[in-house]
Amino acid sequence: MKLLWLIALGCIAWRVFTGGWPWHGKRKVRQSFALAHARQVLGVKADAGRQAIIEAHRRRIAAIHPDRGGSNEQVHEANAARDLLLAELIDDNK
Repeated sequence: MKLLWLIALGCIAWRVFTGGWPWHGKRKVRQSFALAHARQVLGVKADAGRQAIIEAHRRRIAAIHPDRGGSNEQVHEANAARDLLLAELIDDNK
């Protein structure tokens, strides 16, 4: 029983000092890789704003559209990259 209390206190201390739970660390790493991949897909820098992301998405879609020899998978990947980067901008503004 004492071990459970120590674990609980350790988790609460972790939350107080770091601002997050100990088990949320992996999510941040995965999310940073996803953001890096999304930036690479659209060809934008880390400090790109909303307009830059939208313009990069338009250019990418024009280049990979299925009517121009691209594939549906590439279009879906570009759309997901745009959505992820725009959602990250919204989260940063909160």
